[in-house]
Amino acid sequence: MGMLRVTVIDADVQYCRELCSLLEEADVPVAPLYSLEDLPEHLKKEQVAVLIVDLDNLPVNNNFFRSLKKQYPYLNILCLSSRTYHPGLEEAMGSHIYASLAKPLNSEELLYWLKTISEIEPVDST
Repeated sequence: MGMLRVTVIDADVQYCRELCSLLEEADVPVAPLYSLEDLPEHLKKEQVAVLIVDLDNLPVNNNFFRSLKKQYPYLNILCLSSRTYHPGLEEAMGSHIYASLAKPLNSEELLYWLKTISEIEPVDST
């Protein structure tokens, strides 16, 4: 998948580490974050192509995703959730989120989406 840089943000430290290990095994450069507070500084320092956000464990809303995509238009956002519907995130789901994946996570599905993103997006996007 080239040098597609991924960041996983999840307040569940154990789940975040497991997901990062899965990506590392697939030779995907990945960085874990456990708090939304750490995200702005991380995105300023790193050229992240894909951000994986756990909707079950983080207080995100449409404004969060709108602001993120305004600052980083080439950032591809994947979301994870054990729920199929997220009231209040309709705008984000329709406009700012590349794909939403069900938990428990199917690793083949995640790698498929990352492969798709790596094929359509320039690797050096910020």
